[in-house]
Amino acid sequence: MRVPVGCREGQAFLMRRWRRIGVLAAVLGLGVGELAAAGVRRDSSPVFAVADAVVDLTPRVVKDLTIQLFGPANKLVLLGGIAAALLALAAWTGVLASRRLLNGTLLIALLGAVGVLAAVTRPGAGALDALPSIAAAIASAAGLTGLITASGLSARAAAPQDGSVPQDGSAHRGDSGPPDGYDRRRLLVAGAVAGVGAVGAATLGRWLMSERFGASRSRAVVRIPAPASTAQPSPKDLSRGVADLSRFHTPNQEFYRVDTALAVPQLPAEEWRLRIHGMVERPLTIDYRQLLSRPLIERDITIACVSNPVGGPYVGNARWVGAPLRELLREVSVAAGADQVVSRSHDGMTIGTPTAALVDGRDAMLAVAMNGEPLPIKHGFPVRMVVPGLYGYVSACKWIVDMELTTFAAYDAYWIKQGWAEQAEVKTASRIDAPRDGATVRAGAVVIGGVAWAQHRGVERVEVRIDDGPWQAAELSREQSVDTWRQWVHRWTATPGDHRLRVRATDGLGERQTSARRDSFPDGATGWHEVTVTVEG
Repeated sequence: MRVPVGCREGQAFLMRRWRRIGVLAAVLGLGVGELAAAGVRRDSSPVFAVADAVVDLTPRVVKDLTIQLFGPANKLVLLGGIAAALLALAAWTGVLASRRLLNGTLLIALLGAVGVLAAVTRPGAGALDALPSIAAAIASAAGLTGLITASGLSARAAAPQDGSVPQDGSAHRGDSGPPDGYDRRRLLVAGAVAGVGAVGAATLGRWLMSERFGASRSRAVVRIPAPASTAQPSPKDLSRGVADLSRFHTPNQEFYRVDTALAVPQLPAEEWRLRIHGMVERPLTIDYRQLLSRPLIERDITIACVSNPVGGPYVGNARWVGAPLRELLREVSVAAGADQVVSRSHDGMTIGTPTAALVDGRDAMLAVAMNGEPLPIKHGFPVRMVVPGLYGYVSACKWIVDMELTTFAAYDAYWIKQGWAEQAEVKTASRIDAPRDGATVRAGAVVIGGVAWAQHRGVERVEVRIDDGPWQAAELSREQSVDTWRQWVHRWTATPGDHRLRVRATDGLGERQTSARRDSFPDGATGWHEVTVTVEG
């Protein structure tokens, strides 16, 4: 292969090689970093440490937009964006090295320092958390040097942008060939070795982390005792025979997940401890075995994310088993004036909950099971908090390990610092599941169906409106408790044409769902959900 060097084509040829060398060196370094993290802890991984730091620094508006646009895939989108940025920087490392090896090495050192800073500032981090990023930087620098040596290239092989011949005549063979010393075959072999090494190191590192820090084995052997107080029988499920209508119990694999954890925290049950302290007379530390030995309750509770838009998917109903929080707080004897409980997750997330909501008689619990099985890892295994009537960002701490009794005046939890409301009760809401927005249905008998919720107040009535016609009462499933959603259906004789369907609910206190449209920030979205359907004759 002969490429003119003393021209634009030759310059482009060389730059492609240098960029590839930079990318290969970076990938090798990241693979080594993952392997090194297996010897320290999961959160010390350079990639995830930087990604978590990016999440913390990202403005609230951007986070909300990402969730709305990409839903459950928002974390993959973020990781993809970070990976693309790293690849771009890696390619630039190669470009800098084409001029002088030291320049590329300095950029690698800078990126390594960013990784170190991100890792050592994560919650619970120590000095050892810096090691994976340091190892990644060393491996990347060594890979850069090795790949350059194997290729036969040198910094002087980068021809000037104007196409002129370098003053010392190096890297030039007339005008029709790669630079002197360039060995394409050796570069391919070295690149393949670096790529395989990177993939192998990353794969081994992930496997070792799963074996060392993973919670799957622990969860597999957990046996949840029978609850001392069982849930009421489930109502007849109206979803049978109605396509797309949400089931009364949302299956675990379909249950929404919204949190800031890019890598799902892994905490084996045997290592779990919960510390309750702060403004209490008798601080308490309890382990998993002790928690399971307490009288447990089983309840159906609907939980919702404050980011859920009108008609959105971030709400679900499950059968939870857990230890009542009011009993634990009674044992520690909460001091007067402690109006907030700050819960901390294993990954450092903080959530502030009104103390009153944990002791006022509602079924607030430390949940250990969900829909008949130990908590799924992604939903908080081994223990999470569930509080009926409050949005998740002020109540639903997953992977919980710490509860501090304090005051709202003394401390702002994570989301409050982002500008969300300090306290947020779930608003009355309803959703049309069937037919879907934009669907085409046949004229005649059509079943409109969905769910409505107003946790801790209950749903008294649901009404449906076709176009500009009168509001009509829908058929409701039996109320299982005031803390669960209710399914509803309305039988409609559809006529040909385009139609707008709307729904509204009235809660157990007689308050009707407002029609005023408002975004979820700062304390939950409002408005009637509506869909448009086409009826064919």
